[in-house]
Amino acid sequence: FLLQNTKDPQTILNILNILIEVISVGGGRRASVLVTKGGTQILLQLLLTASKDSPPNEELMVLLHTLLAKIGPKDKKIGMKARINGVLNIPLNLVKQNLQNHRLILPCLQVLRVYSTNSVNAVSLGKNGVVELMFKIIGPFSKKNTSLMKVALDTLAALLKSKTNARRAVDRGYVQVLLTIYVDWHRHDSRHRYMLIRKGVLQCIKSVTNIKLGRKAFIDANGMKILYNTSQECLAVRTLDPLVNTSSLIMRKCFPKNRLPLPTIKSAFHFQLPVIPASGPVAQLYMDESDDNDDAETESEIETENDDDKDQHFKNDDIETDINKLKPRQELGRPIEELKMYEQFFPELSENFQVKEEYNRRPVFLELPKKDGMKDSSSHHQNDQRNMLPSCQCLSQEIVKGLDRISLQNSAKNDQYYGPGCVVKKESIASLTTLACGKPCEHVSPCGSSLFEGSSVQLGKLCCTGVDSEEEEDSRSSSSGEQVMLEVSDVSSVHDCDLYIEMVKSTKSIPEYSEVAYPDYFGHIPPPFKEPILERPYGVQRTKISQDIERLIYQNDIIDRVVYDLDNLSCSIPEEADVLKFNSKFESGNLRKVIQIRKNEYDLILNSDINSNHYHQWFYFEVSGMKTGIGYRFNIINCEKSNSQFNYGMQPLMYSVQEALNSQPCWTRVGTDICYYKNHFSRSSIAAGGQKGKSYYTITFTVTFQHKDDVCYFAYHYPYTYSTLKMHLQKLESMHNPQQIYFRQDVLCKTLGGNSCPLITITAMPESSYYEHVCQFRNRPYVFLSARVHPGETNASWVMKGTLEYLMSNSPNAQCLRESYIFKIIPMLNPDGVINGNHRCSLSGEDLNRQWQNPNPDLHPTIYHAKGLLQYLAAIKRLPLVYCDYHGHSRKKNVFMYGCSIKETMWHTSVNAASCDLMEDPGYRALPKILSQIAPAFCMGSCSFVVEKSKESTARVVVWREIGVQRSYTMESTLCGCDQGKYKV
Repeated sequence: FLLQNTKDPQTILNILNILIEVISVGGGRRASVLVTKGGTQILLQLLLTASKDSPPNEELMVLLHTLLAKIGPKDKKIGMKARINGVLNIPLNLVKQNLQNHRLILPCLQVLRVYSTNSVNAVSLGKNGVVELMFKIIGPFSKKNTSLMKVALDTLAALLKSKTNARRAVDRGYVQVLLTIYVDWHRHDSRHRYMLIRKGVLQCIKSVTNIKLGRKAFIDANGMKILYNTSQECLAVRTLDPLVNTSSLIMRKCFPKNRLPLPTIKSAFHFQLPVIPASGPVAQLYMDESDDNDDAETESEIETENDDDKDQHFKNDDIETDINKLKPRQELGRPIEELKMYEQFFPELSENFQVKEEYNRRPVFLELPKKDGMKDSSSHHQNDQRNMLPSCQCLSQEIVKGLDRISLQNSAKNDQYYGPGCVVKKESIASLTTLACGKPCEHVSPCGSSLFEGSSVQLGKLCCTGVDSEEEEDSRSSSSGEQVMLEVSDVSSVHDCDLYIEMVKSTKSIPEYSEVAYPDYFGHIPPPFKEPILERPYGVQRTKISQDIERLIYQNDIIDRVVYDLDNLSCSIPEEADVLKFNSKFESGNLRKVIQIRKNEYDLILNSDINSNHYHQWFYFEVSGMKTGIGYRFNIINCEKSNSQFNYGMQPLMYSVQEALNSQPCWTRVGTDICYYKNHFSRSSIAAGGQKGKSYYTITFTVTFQHKDDVCYFAYHYPYTYSTLKMHLQKLESMHNPQQIYFRQDVLCKTLGGNSCPLITITAMPESSYYEHVCQFRNRPYVFLSARVHPGETNASWVMKGTLEYLMSNSPNAQCLRESYIFKIIPMLNPDGVINGNHRCSLSGEDLNRQWQNPNPDLHPTIYHAKGLLQYLAAIKRLPLVYCDYHGHSRKKNVFMYGCSIKETMWHTSVNAASCDLMEDPGYRALPKILSQIAPAFCMGSCSFVVEKSKESTARVVVWREIGVQRSYTMESTLCGCDQGKYKV
């Protein structure tokens, strides 16, 4: 009707007024309807026709542009349509010709803002002088025409998102003009009535500083100091937070990027790798995320004050959609003759128990078979013994079916019978789920267990020395070798200080540590109080960022003194200097360099994983020389993950030696003003193996110490060293009853660093040496557990410690588990990484949880032989009922699992799968489902059973796909805490 009445202006005006009224009342929904009916095209044609009149009808132009401005945001292609129809420059020309006609140019500017969302349009308009035109409209503070000023600023901000327009603005000196305008409005708007205009100016500055030239112009115009001062003046008024946040974002973006003050980003320690064939794997020099953390770093520009810890979403391009690749194929991958080398680790399958004996730890070292095969002198005897028993080929499958029946149908029967001599009790299956979370024992602490019972402890020379109780400070002995005696009334039988020292002596580290951290030597007990998740004060991140910006503005206030440096061991500080002292030269320690920034503020730099140039997250270091009543700020400045639970209540851990001497040996959560944010340190592309530079992140926290000249330790999470594992295993072995518990400790292999990788077998002894009892013993299904492939995830070791202690306990449920299953456990898959303070890698510089597809026996011995054990079980038709790899998670709360499912993987893709009609046993959900019902910390909602391409070489996926274990899991335990159930804090 409009097109048919183009020669009747009054009719057109009436219709346009009606449309504007309808859209104003109906809002965006009616605007969308108008777009779908082709309204945009009609209005543009009408505008083109009306523009040919000389002079154009002002009222018609006002109404047309008003209507286009309303429907434009609902039409994503309006910019392209305007360009094709030749009307792009019409509103620009109208503004140029009518600068004093505010009624006309206001809707024209609104349309230009809509057009400018298209980058091609923005460049085209810029060539026609739109940027210069905008600066004729905006200006200093004035109460007149504020609506026009606001729209002009919004239009300019949209135009300046084009790099071409931003360069044009820089070349004409408009950055200085924008800063001047902002300061003028800031000074005169004392009642804060024009905050939107002030924010509009900041948005223009933000757009122009997206380019390097804009940032340089901003710095040259003293923009950092201007925005810093104005934002500080706005802090007192909460409604001005949008101005403060935008100013902070601009200053952070313009803060000159600095390299880390290190000679090289590679680790301070080096390990010479064995020579391997050219076709072998090469240590990775790129960022490789874990099986647990789908959090690849994003250089997002906006980091708001109150970001939510959003659930991870799968990217369709990372989800495996090839059904053939998803289907488990049960490939041995190695000749059966070669797999026979693992027979020695399964003596329980051939033992006849005619003579009762105690099974002591027997160090067995794997040697790869020669090319002509491996001969085993005892193989015929063992095969003869095994052949006396019924076949176990179909046994595991029956057990699996039984697990589903018991757990999902809640069978009333207490026992299920699955073949000769094999009875699985109902309560044993429920018990299996309880040990997965390291719970149900009420006495188990958040770290695994209590560690002390009455005994006398003697501190040796390897411990921290020179620390006395405050009451004895004046009577301190001058003898450096003096030993401190401490009576403790609550020391556990699983922690032995003297035994720990013995274990340390056989632990091989690359730096050849000669010191022992006091917490590891002495042990610890849970804190005597509940530790809630910390609530972060409002604005703390903004405050910390402002203090960082002050380093650039007030450079003379910065001390910039190196106080600790692994790259320069001769670095020394005068005794009289008022500085903290640092140390990390002990097992699992990680701290590379410390720089004093202000009197009570220190920047800390973590060491890269050995033979790597990244993976900075785990920290463990010692601090001494402190004073009381002073807040010391610590900034760990080279973290790499884009977010952390430190933003959502997590706190670092601290252990006070003085408190330990006062009978409170505890790791406690400490720190205030904690936050995690992107900083101004960038990675060198050369040092990062050719990567484009990325920003690091800072963990910052403030601690006020309770004791003068104390010795305190800080850690990312409760430390658990390799020597601690050896001590715990030896104590468990020495305490068990060999008449009831079958406990065996073997050495699976030697690591690159020459350390032993322990392999544990736990089950119940047969009731007797009678045929039926021995048959039941041998036919028990296997449960295969592993942990600590990532050294920085220490909570995995504490969960594993709880698992081991529970399985070895006198609990009826534990006894039931032992009578029903054989547990094969590798409690530490990456001993070298743990010993040397790595966060993610082994000495090869690779993430071992990315090597399961094709592990190299020389570079990844623990993975190669762990996979070999599973391949051997598959070869003899004894697939494990469950495989579970324990991990820690830095981005989520609670405990949860990742599993594998073809159907659930396909559901997350856009593939229309007739493939989704395939039959799949839902038993993979049984164990997580039971855990969610009986374990308060377990969160079923965080579980996922999707198989991603990037995770195809992880233990979980390889054991499921190649070995054929349906219940193959990664179990993730939070590094922070729980936000559900009775553990919610």
